[in-house]
Amino acid sequence: MERKDYLAEIDRVNRDGKYKADWDSLANHPIPSWYTKLKFGIFIHWGLYSVPAYDNEWYSRNMYVQGSKAFEHHQKTYGHQKDFGYKDFIPLFKAEKFDPDSWAKLFKEAGAQYVTPVAEHHDGFQMYQSELSKWNAAQMGPCRDIIGELKESCEARGLCFGASSHRVEHWFFMGHGRDFDSDVKEPMELGDFYWPAQPEGDHQDLFSVPMPTDEFLEDWLLRCCELIDKYKPTILYFDWWIEHSAVKPYLKRFAAYYYNRADEWGTGCVIHYKHDAFPFGCAVADVERGQFAQAKPYPWQSDTAIARNSWCYTENNDYKTARDILWDLIDVVSKNGRMLLNVGPKSDGTIGDEDRKVLEDIGRWMLQNGEAIYDSTTWRLSQEGPTEISEGQFADGVAKRFTSKDIRYTCKGSSLYAIAMVWPSDGRVDLESLREADASKLPLFHGMIKNVQIIGHNDSVAWKRDQEALHVSAPTVTSDLPVVIKITLD
Repeated sequence: MERKDYLAEIDRVNRDGKYKADWDSLANHPIPSWYTKLKFGIFIHWGLYSVPAYDNEWYSRNMYVQGSKAFEHHQKTYGHQKDFGYKDFIPLFKAEKFDPDSWAKLFKEAGAQYVTPVAEHHDGFQMYQSELSKWNAAQMGPCRDIIGELKESCEARGLCFGASSHRVEHWFFMGHGRDFDSDVKEPMELGDFYWPAQPEGDHQDLFSVPMPTDEFLEDWLLRCCELIDKYKPTILYFDWWIEHSAVKPYLKRFAAYYYNRADEWGTGCVIHYKHDAFPFGCAVADVERGQFAQAKPYPWQSDTAIARNSWCYTENNDYKTARDILWDLIDVVSKNGRMLLNVGPKSDGTIGDEDRKVLEDIGRWMLQNGEAIYDSTTWRLSQEGPTEISEGQFADGVAKRFTSKDIRYTCKGSSLYAIAMVWPSDGRVDLESLREADASKLPLFHGMIKNVQIIGHNDSVAWKRDQEALHVSAPTVTSDLPVVIKITLD
């Protein structure tokens, strides 16, 4: 379809559909019931930047920033940027060992319920078959429709499939290549790989200049709509720059189109956004590498990565442990959130040993304790204990230090789950939130407890309740990972 015809079709769908390109209409879009059941997903950063595997996924920008460590590394490793530019990584990105079925199997065994690969990163290389640009993985590099193949494998295993678009940042992402003699000084027209390579400015400024042009934003809109029309993802994740003032009219058009298309499909859909790119209630808020300190009455998402220093695979990644990630997952779920955990495959399509081990360790824990996570809801309290959670984004760079007094609560039906973040060496846990009433006031919990057990352990558990706490004693239980106390209510 010609670009002008596709734009006309987008506007026709919005004109005839339930949802219009304005916030008041978009605020009426409901969050699908299936989404509230999702607690754990897999994010995937994989692309051309996985070939140099240096520093992080912003290599395509940083290799053109004079004086940066990526700039120096590139010249020492590959030569001058005018002779070997970012586009020259395309033939090296072969993905020769990419097996989408093995990926989907690993993600399923890790306990994930949904998968959200990056379909196009800031670098402008599409990981899917596109009619809008030849610079895509189906026509270059691996010559495979990565997103299409992964969608088929994931859905065959019952995993909900999403996609992530970071295209809007491409407006400025290659701009530093114009500051010196590099290959970015090629013809700059619609359809070129590096186009438009504008000056970066302050990309946290909502009104930064030069502002994205209508030509660029129409191209962005078309790419986003093509992605959902081709692959019908039920979740779409956006990175931060959609909040720019110039993008907003196009963002509304896209959201209306997506909501209307999903309404036609009968599936429903969800958009994840950062900061305040959408007015509250028009989509689902996401906190990058962070979380909320308290439970929220609305569903939300935290996205983080197995590696602390990068979203993509690099040779010097600083990996978290399975315990680090489970702590975050449990905390997030107790507060009505879900966690999207990023994996960075190697350029050949294999998932590294470090990532794989973490996913396998998480999977073993989820297989035993998943009932406290899946289909659970928030209790009247989400937590007790001394460790405070730093609220906001980019708070996961420092490992948390939970204690044996830190508890997270979830519930489901007649079951209340008290998850001990650190299991004490003596096996004694005091749940102060479940104490009995004293003479002056009612307790937080005034129901009747039928039974207390430790999930995954058959040994009997001693327990009693008084005005100080519900005291649980299981001295034979040992674990380096969180332990779930299941409390059955009468």
